[in-house]
Amino acid sequence: MKKNKRKVRYITALCLLGIGSIFFLFCHIFYGSISISIQDIIRFFAGNELDENYRRIIMDIRFPRAVAALLLGGALALSGYLLQTFFHNPIAGPFVLGISSGSKLIVALVMVFLLGKSIRVSSTVLILAAFIGALLSMGFVLILSKKVNNMSMLVVSGVMIGYICSAITDFVVTFADDADIVNLHNWSRGSFSGMSWDNVFTMLGIIVVTSILIFFLSKPISAYQLGETYAQNMGVNIRMLRILLIVLSSILSACVVAYAGPISFVGIAVPHLVKHFLGTNQPIWMIPASFFGGSMFCLLCDLIARTVFAPTELSISTVTAVFGAPVVLWIMAGRRK
Repeated sequence: MKKNKRKVRYITALCLLGIGSIFFLFCHIFYGSISISIQDIIRFFAGNELDENYRRIIMDIRFPRAVAALLLGGALALSGYLLQTFFHNPIAGPFVLGISSGSKLIVALVMVFLLGKSIRVSSTVLILAAFIGALLSMGFVLILSKKVNNMSMLVVSGVMIGYICSAITDFVVTFADDADIVNLHNWSRGSFSGMSWDNVFTMLGIIVVTSILIFFLSKPISAYQLGETYAQNMGVNIRMLRILLIVLSSILSACVVAYAGPISFVGIAVPHLVKHFLGTNQPIWMIPASFFGGSMFCLLCDLIARTVFAPTELSISTVTAVFGAPVVLWIMAGRRK
């Protein structure tokens, strides 16, 4: 009986997170610096004619940006959940461990070099550059993890790696004078603006395939959470699983950085909030819940970023830090107790 009640609770929580994501997706389309009535938008999606300028605002600016925030927010939260599982630490995440900053550095270098030579930078090149940066940063973190036994010191080391990468990136951005990279500074602070449908379709393919692969790892991850010895006794290849966790989390965080820049605290705060909301840490429920939770969180934060001080737009990391940092303090306070 209790098992059935728990299952109903998990399904209900998943449905609520999914509905919340869809709700904020439509809020993204409805609200903005230019007022378009909800009735006009509904009629437009029903197939009726709409003013050309309004149509372009909806289909070329708001809608692709909203879908990108949904996909990338979910990817970032899922990447954070994998890293927390890998390190057995609730404050591990792409931003804290310097993985996002490493991706940002390599992407910035590639953009400056290629655009400086008038070479067009494709989405594939940016994602590969971000993936390489993520793996390099993760490599440094893994090397330090063998030297440092204290997890708190490991997190501090990751933060220092992030600061170093960010400092080099800021140096590159400061001395970049090519007109084609005028938006590099805004990108380096994190933003979902400027998304196109081509970007959305590319990230959709990468994130969906990666998320499905992660979901198929639910049982091995569940065993890994109970300890490496237990997982080995259950027939789990620990070395292969750890490699997969690193690679898949790096792909997701690289995709986020390539398109939206580094976004702070989502990968830490959302999995923790979702775990408390669900009442379980079982991967089969946490994986989809983390994705929906990250989507909803980023959609809400991006909506605030572009509407509160419109037409001035805040960076997405500014808003996510306001909501995410208190969650991290709450986590640390709870562990202290």
